[in-house]
Amino acid sequence: MATFTTASHCSKCNLKMNLFRFLDDEQLEKINHTRHEVQFHKGETIFKQGGPFTHIACLTSGLAKIYIENADKKNLILKILKPTELVGGPGFNVDFRHHFSVSALTDSSACFIDVNIFKEMVEKNSIFSMEFIKYINQATIMYYERMMSLTHKQMHGRIADSLLYLAKVHNTNNFETALSRQDIADLSAMTKESAIRICKEFKTDGFIEYTANKFNILNEDALKQISRTG
Repeated sequence: MATFTTASHCSKCNLKMNLFRFLDDEQLEKINHTRHEVQFHKGETIFKQGGPFTHIACLTSGLAKIYIENADKKNLILKILKPTELVGGPGFNVDFRHHFSVSALTDSSACFIDVNIFKEMVEKNSIFSMEFIKYINQATIMYYERMMSLTHKQMHGRIADSLLYLAKVHNTNNFETALSRQDIADLSAMTKESAIRICKEFKTDGFIEYTANKFNILNEDALKQISRTG
């Protein structure tokens, strides 16, 4: 069960994302006065697709996944969230509904900011609003690139992209992921059986090593070539 905690003041937070540095002391104080920090256990839902968009969240610890839920219960993972990344969604200032779900991949925490307070900051601080637009646009470009990969590449190219993406998330080619085999399949838009089969092929070919949730990319150039050729 998610639990509320009391964190340090926003102005003194070492985890404060770059976006918030454009707020003045008075604006930071207003956010600090109304925010809530919540602790989540692995697997708990942070935002639910279709639910009311009442808060913007900033992940302060752990990892989370952004994913689209389909009627046939097949999910599509769009992004892995790391600390200091902001999560809200395209429903902001549109229909104020969540258009994707977010859940904790590991024990995590997030600061929740009332969407009306956040909207006030966007309206009153032009530099902050421009940086927010930049942040949203960068995320949108990344989603477009993901969609191109998932719709135009064969399965081997998609798995190569997923492994390279996870290496980027963890800042190393030798990483332990919190993703299950099903999550890796959801990240690659394929069945779990297909994802496992292709990972085994990559292992046989000497491109990667893996045991359980530990992966080691041995031949990054080969995966990049597979990614390019699709």
